[in-house]
Amino acid sequence: MQKLATTKMTTKGQVVIPEAIRKALHLEAGNQFVVVAHEDTVILKTIKAPSIDEFRALMDKAQAQAKAAGMKQSDISKAIKAVRSGK
Repeated sequence: MQKLATTKMTTKGQVVIPEAIRKALHLEAGNQFVVVAHEDTVILKTIKAPSIDEFRALMDKAQAQAKAAGMKQSDISKAIKAVRSGK
C-alpha cells in the first residue's frame, strides 16, 4: 500500500483521499470516518459496522457484565427513559 500521498483541502473544507490509498483500503463513496485532531495532525479512521458474529459477541459480553453488576431489564428501561426525557 502506498503510505504517503499529498492532497489539498477545498474552500468548502473537503479533502480528497488519493486514489491509490482508496483502492488499497477498499474505500468507497459513502464510507464514514471518525476525525481526530491533535496539534497539527488530522487522523481519519474508518467506521465499519461489526459483523453479525462480532455483534453477538459484544451483546453476550454486555449481558454478562450487566448480570454481574446485578442489573435487571427494568433498570435498563429506567435508564433509557431518563436519558430520553433529559433527566
